[in-house]
Amino acid sequence: MYANSLVELDRAHLIHPVASWRGHEKAGVRLLASAKGATVTDATGRTLVDGFSGLWCVNAGYGHESIVEAASRQMRELPYATGYFGLGSEPAVRLAAALAERSPGDLNHVYFTLGGSDAIDSCVRFIRYYFNAKGEPDRDQFISLEQGYHGSSTVGAGLTALPAFHQGFGLPFPWQHKIASHYPYRNPAGTDDATVIATSVAALRTKVAEIGPERVAAFFAEPIQGSGGVIVPPRGWMKAMRDTCSQLGILFVADEVITGFGRTGPLFACAEDDVVPDLLTVAKGLTSGYVPMGAVFLTDHVYDTIADGAGRSAVGHGFTYSAHPVSAAVGLEVLRLYEEGGLLENGRVMGARLMDGLNSLRDHPLVGDVRGRGMLAAIELVTDKEMKTPLPAAADPSRRIFDRAWDNGLVVRAFAQGAIGYAPPLCCTPEEIDAIVDKTRRVLDLTLEDADVRAAMRQVSRYAV
Repeated sequence: MYANSLVELDRAHLIHPVASWRGHEKAGVRLLASAKGATVTDATGRTLVDGFSGLWCVNAGYGHESIVEAASRQMRELPYATGYFGLGSEPAVRLAAALAERSPGDLNHVYFTLGGSDAIDSCVRFIRYYFNAKGEPDRDQFISLEQGYHGSSTVGAGLTALPAFHQGFGLPFPWQHKIASHYPYRNPAGTDDATVIATSVAALRTKVAEIGPERVAAFFAEPIQGSGGVIVPPRGWMKAMRDTCSQLGILFVADEVITGFGRTGPLFACAEDDVVPDLLTVAKGLTSGYVPMGAVFLTDHVYDTIADGAGRSAVGHGFTYSAHPVSAAVGLEVLRLYEEGGLLENGRVMGARLMDGLNSLRDHPLVGDVRGRGMLAAIELVTDKEMKTPLPAAADPSRRIFDRAWDNGLVVRAFAQGAIGYAPPLCCTPEEIDAIVDKTRRVLDLTLEDADVRAAMRQVSRYAV
């Protein structure tokens, strides 16, 4: 009765993010009751392997008492401190210094936000201020990638290039532009690395020329496109795009909200391509999702330009909860667990095991592509491997595959195009990684039995004849 009453209260009052409101009212909420390590338990007592770390964020895993204690201790000592009026708190100062020390290159200046979306908004505001301070106010145009995700705030959702975040919201804005995703599996120019990279570089140069070289301010890119379907660029793609931005005189923003903090192996994915962006955004793994927090890193030249441009005037951007001491205390302890607690190293080992396991599914009739890096991966389902034919829309992959995985004790991300996304906690054991793979194979086998999927495969077969 307790759980049932909560379901009804949820239907009546709680608005869920990125959901069909009427559809959710009909289906009802799945209540989670507890979690430990890489598993979650629902209100009925069923335990599931969380193959998606909540929402790409519980990198450290659930139930770390040291994180709880860090938050509790800080709440007792100083539960809040504003960053306004020149005030601050020790945890925020120490976290900013620790992050700057570990960040690529000269990303030495850290502005704390509440999460990833407002980190992106902060980036846009800082970039606009930067070019005004440089005496180039006409540089007010921004470019991002199709199938990219940069949050769901008004500004960030416009940089995001997924239709659901635009429809009904009057987005994107005219100053927000897109170029095609690298998407190696479906790149029309070809799938080899050199071609994919050259095509993206050419597309960026063409778009800048179309807009006007003196108008473009910045280019935003994720090291791996997350919500677009875990789309992994070739090695060297980030470096090539960063170098192109430098040549064109535009700022390069790396959105590491998903990829940061061990998700792909190192603390920052940019390090894998030897890239130092002008600005870098993080969130999610920063606190392992235990409390809200995000951040924007600024290089010395961006920070100095803004600071010199403002002079003695205030830079008019701030949030009430920026550099929140409790969030910062959690961030410091999570960072310690990544490094001293061995989570980064375990993530590297388990990431290799995950990729090996998912690659073992390539022989399945529905698996068209397996891609990933570290503990961030996807398989893309098709009804014809040669033609790369997606699952039919009638199969409703995002709902049906998620439901089927859930029923089989696994939490994944199911994308509308038929891809299944994985982002398990870095604390996973070999047995939990193997369970993710085994349960996925079961989901694939059950999906292969669906009448609409089999009909689509027969249809493709007839065309092939």
